[in-house]
This record gives sequence, C-alpha cells and structure tokens, in this order.
Amino acid sequence: MEDSEKRVLEWVDKYQLKQIMGILVLFFILSIASHFVYDSLNKNASPSSEEQASGDYADCNVWGINLHGELLTYTPPTNEADFLSDSDVVASEDILNLIEQAEADKNTKAIIIEVDSTGGYPVAGEEIANAIKLATKPVVGFIRQSGTSGAYWAVSSADQIFASKNSDVGGIGVTMSYLDNVAQNKKEGLTYVELTTGKYKDSGSPNRPLTQEEKTLFMRDLKIVHENFIQAISLNRNIPIEKVRAMADGSSVLGEQAKELGLIDAIGGYAEAKKYVEERIGETVEVCW
Repeated sequence: MEDSEKRVLEWVDKYQLKQIMGILVLFFILSIASHFVYDSLNKNASPSSEEQASGDYADCNVWGINLHGELLTYTPPTNEADFLSDSDVVASEDILNLIEQAEADKNTKAIIIEVDSTGGYPVAGEEIANAIKLATKPVVGFIRQSGTSGAYWAVSSADQIFASKNSDVGGIGVTMSYLDNVAQNKKEGLTYVELTTGKYKDSGSPNRPLTQEEKTLFMRDLKIVHENFIQAISLNRNIPIEKVRAMADGSSVLGEQAKELGLIDAIGGYAEAKKYVEERIGETVEVCW
C-alpha cells in the first residue's frame, strides 16, 4: 500500500474515532442534563403527603381533608376498576392516613374535614370516627350538601360540626337493598344455574328469589349494624340513646333541625369552621388541602 493511502486510512480512522468519542460525550451530557431536568421537575411538583407532613407546608397550621363521594374502606391504586370507573369515591384508609400525618406534623395545630357524601360502608364510617376520636389535635367538620349515613357516622366524633341550613344531615339507618333480575332473566330466556356447597353461600344473588330464611339472616345483621350506628352517635354526640333511636329511621334532616336534635353544633360552613379553629388555637388559620 502506498504511503499516501496509509495516511488517508489513518486520517479516516482518527476521524471516525473522534466521531465516536463525540457521540459518547454527547450522550453523557444529555444523560446528565436529563437527570437535572427530572430532578428539577420533581422539586417543582406538588408535594406528596409525606413531604407535607415533614414540614414543606411550613406556612400552614391546619390540615384540610376532603370526605367526598361514596365512602369505602379502600379503593384500587389506579381507581380504574369497572365498579369504580364512573364513581366519586373516598377511602377510609386514605382519610386515616391523612389524620395520622396531620397528627405527626409539628406545624399542624388542628384539622378541618369537609364532608359532602351520602355515605357508604359502615366500617369505613366507624374507622374514621374512631381516628378522629383518638386525634390529640382539634378536629372540626363542616357538612356541605350532604353528610348522611356512613359519612355522618364518620364526622360524628369531631369536636365541632357545622352545616348549612340547607344541608342534609343524619340518615341513621342501614340498607342492603338490591335489584331482583329473576323476571328479566326469564323474559330473556336466561336460566340461573345454582352450584354452591353451602345453604346460604349465594344468598342475595339477584338472579334467584330471596328465601324468607335468607331475608331473616340479612335483617338480623342489618339490625345489629343499625344498633351499633345508634350507639356510636349517642356516644360521639353525647345524645341520650333513646333520643337517637327515636330519630334513627334512616331519614335525613336539614341543618336547622339537625342543630335542634344535637346532630350538629352550629349553622355554618368553611368560613365558620375556620373562625372556630382560629379561636380554638389562638392564631390566624392557614389551611393546606
């Protein structure tokens, strides 16, 4: 090979090597830059509840918690399950977690719970009521449109409850009602094939008639939960149990009557709840929601 050809090949090899090195350096720079951009975006993003509890909301001295929608004990992480996809739901486990974090936050002096829910599972209401009862910091609830059934149970142990004159309050009752599909299935030519290993295993199936025995079992449990509900309201609101039992027909009442019955403490909303907290903690209220 001629010397001139060798020099050309050497130059080409060096040029290719420089290109490769340049690409590697570029990738390295882009990797570093993307790391800084990602870190910056994370810092500017809304803080998590853990960050809030650790003091990132240092300017706030009151935690605001929303109890909105159907009350369940938990919801799937993505909330994409068919039975929840079109629903407005709230989980008691999430409310409990927020109360726990507010209790742990040294900057937090009180908790405000905004209620707008027609209820849900009794256990979920009981869990929240117990968590509020155990809180060492003042907990104030205010009911917007609805605070009934399990949602009322949940907020019943708050130190102070406000509601609008037009709010629905109470609804102390329990239901397991459902639609019976037997006639529709028969019309559409569908037959329910019953395959169970226990006499009551498929009790409550909408595809076959409910027997009197099964209805008796369901009513037994409904009455037990109803009595537990009555006792909880009597204890949480300091109302004589017979008075609670007399009003526990499942109906709700408007704000003024709820106040007369002792179900709430005062007529008002968010502004009144804030004012009450300010008087209670002796300083201007800044709420973090």
